[in-house]
Amino acid sequence: MTLAEELKGRGLAVDTSTELDRMLAEPRTVYLGIDPTADSLHVGHLVPILLMKRLGNAGHKLIFLVGGGTGMIGDPKEKGERSLLDERTLATNSRALKRQLKGLLGRVSFRMVDNADWLTKVRLIPFLRDIGKHFTVNDLIKRELIKKRLETPDESISYTEFTYALLQAYDFLELNAKYGCTMQIGGSDQWTNVLSGVDLIRKKSGKEAFAFTFPLITDAAGKKFGKSEGNAVWLDPKKTSPFKFYQFWLNLPDANIEQYLKVYTFLSLHEIDALMELHRRAPQEREAQETLARLVTEIVHGAGAVAGAVAATDALYGDTPWQELSREARAAALGEAPTVALSTRELADGFSLAEAMVTGGLASSKGDARRLIEGRGITLSGQTIEDPDQKLYPGDLSHGSALVRKGARGVLIIVLK
Repeated sequence: MTLAEELKGRGLAVDTSTELDRMLAEPRTVYLGIDPTADSLHVGHLVPILLMKRLGNAGHKLIFLVGGGTGMIGDPKEKGERSLLDERTLATNSRALKRQLKGLLGRVSFRMVDNADWLTKVRLIPFLRDIGKHFTVNDLIKRELIKKRLETPDESISYTEFTYALLQAYDFLELNAKYGCTMQIGGSDQWTNVLSGVDLIRKKSGKEAFAFTFPLITDAAGKKFGKSEGNAVWLDPKKTSPFKFYQFWLNLPDANIEQYLKVYTFLSLHEIDALMELHRRAPQEREAQETLARLVTEIVHGAGAVAGAVAATDALYGDTPWQELSREARAAALGEAPTVALSTRELADGFSLAEAMVTGGLASSKGDARRLIEGRGITLSGQTIEDPDQKLYPGDLSHGSALVRKGARGVLIIVLK
């Protein structure tokens, strides 16, 4: 299978400026643009980064362009103007993104550039004369996002964001001249902007350039993953812990699981087909989700983080009674679940389980806690609790802790302080 065939099979090439086979028939220098609007990448960014890694593994040279210049402008979005970031924030974010890219790409070499290096030096009159003349307002206002903004009351677009397409095309022209870059990849929603760079290179230098877009991956609600959508799952472990990262993939619904396996893992298409066949036969086993969670967490956080996440998951949600877990498994769970610390004195005469649940956020009120208990929805270290007046005593905290579960996913650990 050629690289082009594999990318097509994985659904990683949506729009192409020419036949993908021709585009990838020889080694090229390819670039991906990333705006440094945050100090961490998220799972939405992971699709193109892993796509770049596939290209790098196949012998193509990689350039990641951090938009220190375009980040001061902001690309148009469906509603409202983006917040303009200052140079210091953009520089801090850029350094953080470079560290993450190095971790994700491993041994694949890449070049990282900042378009502020040339965009901040551009002179207005030469830019308008030499670049602006190749773009028509008629064409720009037909572009989907700009068209939506112009047609929506109170959502008119500023000239600042209107110029973004010209700046992105100029980036491609600059990279082509400096580094021999002949291919750009971008999200499918950026197709017209990406194609503008191809056209600009042809018009300015007579050279042939190429481009293709990758799909925008959405969550279960159909929203694309991203900071602006409020559903970002960060790659920085300080923002989204490896456990929560693992849980995100583990709890995905079945609907898009095959697509996620194709774009987020390096399993072969044959292996994915075999895994999906097993999943269709026994979806309740969730083997596809477990495989996805394990592989993506390992790519982002390493094998050690996977082991810790699996241990914590088994301890909190598995079938092994809390008292029978290993010390390491309980320690992993303690690092991830909400806890309530009680002293020996508080436990001596019995401490209300309902009160502990409210303190730990497992119930909104004592009345809510009592209703959950009466409905047999609460277990204490594996035992179903039926008495709404249940009290906790020192003996309930085997090895200094006890696990309270609400239904399938709600957990709280009571610890002895």
